[in-house]
Amino acid sequence: MELSAEYLREKLQRDLEAEHVEVEDTTLNRCSCSFRVLVVSAKFEGKPLLQRHRLVNACLAEELPHIHAFEQKTLTPDQWARERQK
Repeated sequence: MELSAEYLREKLQRDLEAEHVEVEDTTLNRCSCSFRVLVVSAKFEGKPLLQRHRLVNACLAEELPHIHAFEQKTLTPDQWARERQK
């Protein structure tokens, strides 16, 4: 399976109805096997961190077995707005 940051961004945005998604390929040679993501979605409202991460993991269930390292940050729209004001 060939993965790209753009592919993951589009899938997360679509499936989680995210208002903002950032995906960075963090592998040294950009071989698309290590990613860092930031997902901002109203679907995270009222959910603890573990449930948010499970939503992201479920969204990428087919892709995660092909990814060696995956770091995620999940925020609600309110949290994202506060973070951007810092």
